[in-house]
Amino acid sequence: MKLADIFLATLVAVIWGLGFVASRLALDELPPTLMTMMRFAIAAAPCLFLRKPDVSWPLLIAISSTLFLGQFLAQAFGIAHGVPVGLASVIVQSQALFTVALAVIAFGEVPTRMQVIGISIAAIGLLMICGTVGYDFSVGAFAVLMISPVVFAIGNLLLRRARDVPMFDLFAWLCLAAAVPLLALTLITDGPSAAAHALLNMSLIGVVSILTIGAVSTSIAYWLWGRLLRDYTAAQVVPFALLVPFVGAAASSIVFGERFGPLRLAGMIVVVAGIAIMLLSKRPQAVPNIA
Repeated sequence: MKLADIFLATLVAVIWGLGFVASRLALDELPPTLMTMMRFAIAAAPCLFLRKPDVSWPLLIAISSTLFLGQFLAQAFGIAHGVPVGLASVIVQSQALFTVALAVIAFGEVPTRMQVIGISIAAIGLLMICGTVGYDFSVGAFAVLMISPVVFAIGNLLLRRARDVPMFDLFAWLCLAAAVPLLALTLITDGPSAAAHALLNMSLIGVVSILTIGAVSTSIAYWLWGRLLRDYTAAQVVPFALLVPFVGAAASSIVFGERFGPLRLAGMIVVVAGIAIMLLSKRPQAVPNIA
């Protein structure tokens, strides 16, 4: 990879890690549904100037409902109900584990031996984290958060079907497809008056946080990530995502003073180690056909 692109990949990981902190700050002032809706409404603004990419509406909605709406709404609910930001950033990145597992079911892809080892190690880490649930946040909050990596993985597999389209255009329209149902859900669950009151009474920190996760963490960062995946192999780009939980955990410890007990900290480290083994392992080369 070019030095400039290595910098961009690192920058995206840092932006996503800090995005967890910004989400927590925004959730201090907005309910989860409204915050998630605003995130995608801001990120969907470029749709005013961009035509819809050559992707069918059913596929566009399916990708958006999993990769964006489901993933980030589950994140917001989990964090809003007490799951520490640093832990949330680790749990979300376990999507790599579910992506490999679901690819076996959906496409019959056989994982390598190292990927199986990585999955096993990451699963052990998740079980260690499960052993700490119920002390400082509820089992329900953890269960909702676990929806995030699962639907994230489904979205990754669906995204494979949207080929040869401009990444920025695609992600902008995916955000629009997520913002519309979230607006309806917000009006139903929170009510128009409560939603308007929350938005009109946001502090400067809340406004900056929601603009950051909408315009920077969602729109710009996903566009840069898609551009890198277009120019390089996934094996070169995806390992940079391993920086996200480290940035998220470090930033949350500084901003919110979060501390983790020995078992939870060990579980987080084991999960990241398992993901690293999965992402850094070499995939088997295809056997050439012999005429």
